[in-house]
Amino acid sequence: MNIPNSLTLFRIVLIPVLVALFYWPEAHTYFLTAAVFAVAAATDWLDGYLARKLGQSTPLGAFLDPVADKLMVAVALALLIERYEAAWFTVPAVIIIGREIVISALREWMAELGKRTSVAVSYLGKVKTSAQMVAIFGWLLVSPDSDGYLYYANIITLYTAAVLTLWSMVIYLHAAWPDLRDTAGN
Repeated sequence: MNIPNSLTLFRIVLIPVLVALFYWPEAHTYFLTAAVFAVAAATDWLDGYLARKLGQSTPLGAFLDPVADKLMVAVALALLIERYEAAWFTVPAVIIIGREIVISALREWMAELGKRTSVAVSYLGKVKTSAQMVAIFGWLLVSPDSDGYLYYANIITLYTAAVLTLWSMVIYLHAAWPDLRDTAGN
């Protein structure tokens, strides 16, 4: 077990902590859930950085890191869908969750074909992830009764993340299309 893998496992352990704090019946839990999510987002960046810097990339880490990311994002969005109970929130959240499932399946399929590198994480994917993390952090931080600058900034950030999510999915599907088309005919 190395430091990057330990950070990834820590991120997975933070998921039930996030859920417990989300339902904790105290007013200050908005700040606490946002803080837990921020720590998880920071460890996402840090484990990748340390794996490269220390030369500690492992097959386990390559598997667990995206799983931890997708679990944290999906769980946080599911909690927030319950909090906001509105189509304007649910639609972009479902786009984000759905894309994560599609791209995970696509990467698995391409790995089966020995062509995983054609759908490797791109710069746009990193920007998309950053936008998602900022949006989710912002929504965890505010109460549904909020109205003001942060609330409207969160709406813009959530929709920006959803657009980037769709855009990156189209790019990944386009890159994989020749292989998908060829295997569909066999």
